[in-house]
Amino acid sequence: MVATYVQIDDPADPRLDDFRDLTLADRRPDRPGGRGIVVAEGVPVVQRLLASAYPIRRVMGIPAKVAALAPDLDGVGIPVYAVPAAVMDAVVGFHLNRGVLATADRASRPSIDELARSTRLLAVLEGVNDHENLGALFRNAASLGVDGVVLGPRSADPLYRRSVRVSMGHVLRVPFAPAEGWPETLEFLQHKGFVVAALTAKMPATPIHELRADKVAVLLGAEGPGLTDRALAAADVRVRIPMRSGVDSLNVATAAAIAFHRLGIALG
Repeated sequence: MVATYVQIDDPADPRLDDFRDLTLADRRPDRPGGRGIVVAEGVPVVQRLLASAYPIRRVMGIPAKVAALAPDLDGVGIPVYAVPAAVMDAVVGFHLNRGVLATADRASRPSIDELARSTRLLAVLEGVNDHENLGALFRNAASLGVDGVVLGPRSADPLYRRSVRVSMGHVLRVPFAPAEGWPETLEFLQHKGFVVAALTAKMPATPIHELRADKVAVLLGAEGPGLTDRALAAADVRVRIPMRSGVDSLNVATAAAIAFHRLGIALG
């Protein structure tokens, strides 16, 4: 298989429809305008999409960015559209500094049981609905040894365009699965040997560096409200990140990074 390179100068060309009006396409498939496809922006993120399990559909970019991807596109039988920058802006609906986009279909996801059988450190999210926080959290998870992510109630879709972009494509590497009931999923993980550790600023809570366990599911809530009382009650232990006096919270992605690093060290 070889990529098919095509020069397109007309922004109305239907072959570019995957990339059209991305502010509308960046929605769930069941919302008006939502397409349910994965969109990657920029050379490094497109490279990670090409190397992932997600079935690639097509690439569109200005000639210089398309040329930079040539080694990655070798053997990938998809259409690659080279377009002027003005055409890209007209298709996308805004100016795209990164100069290249790729789309892919969604891949199958593991079940909670599959995640639990093959992991020691999980992140479990409740209500993390900010796309950029979610993307940053996945990037931290990929770099700090988290084996998988469980998406609890009201958590955003990690495959939204903005989440993929902020994660630098690492959301495509970290397996994730939706919770199957809440808080029943936490009870299931406990049954599988995980200590469910709720990260919270509420006292009483154990300093996170004192936690000892063989398998940990760290429970994280939305920035601002944090974890619900229901989630806190279902956890085995409450843990906190010690902070200086006068500071009572951190951005959820920052707090997650500290927790992932500390727990990764503890688990070896």
